[in-house]
Amino acid sequence: MGLHDAADLPAMKTNPKFIFFTDFDGTITLQDSNDFLTDTIGYGRERRRHMNIECLDDRISFRDSFRDMMDSVKRPYNECIQYLVDNIKLDPYFKEFFEWSLKENVPVVVLSSGMEPAIKALLEKLVGPEAEKMQVLGNYAGARPGKSIDEEGGWEILFRHPESGFGHDKSVTLREYSSLPADVRPTMFYAGDGVSDLSAARETDLLFAKKGHDLISYCAREDIPFTVFEDWSTILARCKEITAGKSTVQDAAKEGWEAYKAGAAGVKPTA
Repeated sequence: MGLHDAADLPAMKTNPKFIFFTDFDGTITLQDSNDFLTDTIGYGRERRRHMNIECLDDRISFRDSFRDMMDSVKRPYNECIQYLVDNIKLDPYFKEFFEWSLKENVPVVVLSSGMEPAIKALLEKLVGPEAEKMQVLGNYAGARPGKSIDEEGGWEILFRHPESGFGHDKSVTLREYSSLPADVRPTMFYAGDGVSDLSAARETDLLFAKKGHDLISYCAREDIPFTVFEDWSTILARCKEITAGKSTVQDAAKEGWEAYKAGAAGVKPTA
């Protein structure tokens, strides 16, 4: 459903020609913070990876697999956030990309299945005060009945869209922008890496899928155009070309498919 006034959308306030939407965990950061919590202080990598595959193969919803993961993390919520701040690292080229985006009026919108307070704390630590210029939309955390959020076993994941199998259906936000009238609608980029990005994959003009990760396998299986990135230097170079009119989103997607078929996307191509 289209909106009558683009000014209702936060990222449209500066009338941008391009908007960059992005996943957070494992995309802006080198590690997925939720995987990190689950692997190190939850039930461990083996079961977590099993749940990822179950989700990728449509045997369980992302919402239910993610709740299963987060329920295994028992540490108080404030300790979890500090644990992440102490351990999660930023992609070394993201800050350069973000500085370019501010200069070129390319708003950055973070769409995450992680928890907003943790994401904002990490961005403030890793990017600095300018990080507040990024809109962040994610899930939440709340206290379990009869408990405090900051006690052992006291918190649980609260989904932005609990009725959706995605928990946070990223397509909802993307469609608000893609349904704008053609004369104001910006070109939309999206970057992601895994199962939390499946709801966003079809909703953007150019999808950046991280080399060697599950999102590439999904896109190849579902015939969704994408281009491959290894880090944010790849994304920055490609965005500079497109925003300067030296390349197109179609060119980038064609190269992504060719890289996949040639075995250069870090994922074994299907026959």
